[in-house]
Amino acid sequence: MMSKSLKATIVDGVMEIVFARPEKKNALNREMYAAAIAALKEADRDPAVHAILFAAEGDLFTAGNDMEDFVRASMGAQELGAVQFMEALALTQKPIVAAVHGSAIGIGTTMLLHCDLIYIAEEAKLSAPFARLGIVPEAASSVLMPAHIGHVKSFAMFALGDAFTGKEAVALGLANAALPTGQVAAAARQACASLKGAPIGALIASKSLMRDRDALIARIRKEAAVLAERVQSPEAREIFNAFIARRQTNATAGRVPAARSA
Repeated sequence: MMSKSLKATIVDGVMEIVFARPEKKNALNREMYAAAIAALKEADRDPAVHAILFAAEGDLFTAGNDMEDFVRASMGAQELGAVQFMEALALTQKPIVAAVHGSAIGIGTTMLLHCDLIYIAEEAKLSAPFARLGIVPEAASSVLMPAHIGHVKSFAMFALGDAFTGKEAVALGLANAALPTGQVAAAARQACASLKGAPIGALIASKSLMRDRDALIARIRKEAAVLAERVQSPEAREIFNAFIARRQTNATAGRVPAARSA
């Protein structure tokens, strides 16, 4: 499935998946999730593809899940498309590389836990303020994040909204290298080129040994069940509706609201 807000192309043996909705701070909606899932599956099927690269246009990597999708889910009008995307990430066999040139919020941060190599801008910020939005961690981040940085730092991120810069992410083991913004994409593409030098079978086998996919899928589904309940809770609905109302007010006044999603 194609989307005007997500570009998926195969370039020199690399499936490049680019968030291309900069006017909405690359907030991810159902259409973009569906296109990303299709691209991930195509990359796994295609023997010519050795690596997958996530990148983005605009100033942000992504502001996370589109808040309007949260509102619709809170009213029972639709399910969140993010869950299927999370599972697709966990099931992808080939190496995933991320070029995080700008800040990432919510799933923009937690999806990185499923990437195998991450290059990030020095001053980009990673945040996942789930509790402040009335929801809970997703993408198996309730186990993956503490495994990376420990319980207390993870809880501060999820509950207090603490953020980490690119430099801090490298120090914490969340990324490979922090670079000036203009060098991030090139470094990620160079990593993809290097991966092409290794036999694809060995790459897939190595990744499989390092990631327990069954355990990750089980955790994603457990989180998703709690998330579905939380999205429809009165406190979450109040937060979502307040955000949308504020966005509409700012739009009328000609102001751009600060990015805040999950």
